[in-house]
Amino acid sequence: MDELTPQPDIPQMTTPAELTAAPPPLPEAPKRDLRWVFVGQNGIRAGWGMLLFALIFVAAAFLLGSLLKLLLHPKPMPRNADLPPRIGLISEGLQALCVFVATAVMALIERRPVLSYGYQGTARAARFVFGLVWGFVAISALVFSLWKAGLLGFDGQLLHGELMWRYAAEWGVMFLIVGIFEESLLRGYLQFTLTRGIGFWWGALFLSFLFGFSHGSNPGESPVGLFAAGAIGLVFCLSLWYTGSLYWAVGFHAAWDWGESYFYGTSDSGLVAQGHLLGEHPVGKLLWSGGPTGPEGSLLVIPLILIIALAMWLWWGRRVTSPFAGTGWRPAWSRKPGVIEAQMSNPPLSEAASS
Repeated sequence: MDELTPQPDIPQMTTPAELTAAPPPLPEAPKRDLRWVFVGQNGIRAGWGMLLFALIFVAAAFLLGSLLKLLLHPKPMPRNADLPPRIGLISEGLQALCVFVATAVMALIERRPVLSYGYQGTARAARFVFGLVWGFVAISALVFSLWKAGLLGFDGQLLHGELMWRYAAEWGVMFLIVGIFEESLLRGYLQFTLTRGIGFWWGALFLSFLFGFSHGSNPGESPVGLFAAGAIGLVFCLSLWYTGSLYWAVGFHAAWDWGESYFYGTSDSGLVAQGHLLGEHPVGKLLWSGGPTGPEGSLLVIPLILIIALAMWLWWGRRVTSPFAGTGWRPAWSRKPGVIEAQMSNPPLSEAASS
């Protein structure tokens, strides 16, 4: 026949084997055995991860603290004595080392880089420097407001010459370690793990509450100061939400404490630094002056915190898509698997979030 002549369509015949073929098997439900209790789709479950992290931290603190006492035989400080910088360096440095040990062990167990819990991403130096600048600007604005309102009086400059620069450097290093320790402890592994489990903002609320509550043992602390500490913790979480890293928060935290304790010489959550540049004294009612708590105990700190959060939203909120998008208020069981895993494997590269 001519190949150009149209040929009738011949219907395909269905073979008996095809008619009797079984439908594809349904995916098996996950076996809820002992492994399922401890390990989920993203590795070790969030609750167990947090518990293990806490146990490692406490064990490291006990072992290193016992070794330190054995070697140095430190004497207990009087309750109301001013804090020397070297004591702070040893205490905060030891705690920062314990956080690093716990984080490193959990990173090894979860097979992630140790820096993946808040210390990855781009423009790290720029974020840290901007945090330093804004931390000092913020505490200066609060102290200036208290002074102009007649709630704070200055007693002049107390340090001069070599002593001034030495204490400035010692307190600078000490408060940098404080920033690294507290941010790594409460907004590092624990924040990332809670994000995997219950969502970013539920974790932020819980850890910020703990941050405020932990200041309750400080002498001279007040309810306003405790609230302010927790609220500032939420501000640090907001910077983590936008930038994906802790560099801005560490810088802000260190500069705020250095300006408050050393430069202006005020109490910091009820603690007074030994060797501070300026002398001061609170004036008026405790709710407004802060009293022995310091500027953080004044009601004026609340509008300042709101202004900082608003400024962060205006600067980052309209320019940056959060690397934690999809995990805000949604716990693990209500979102797609692997959302937080993708974020931790691919840290944010947006230059918009770099400052």
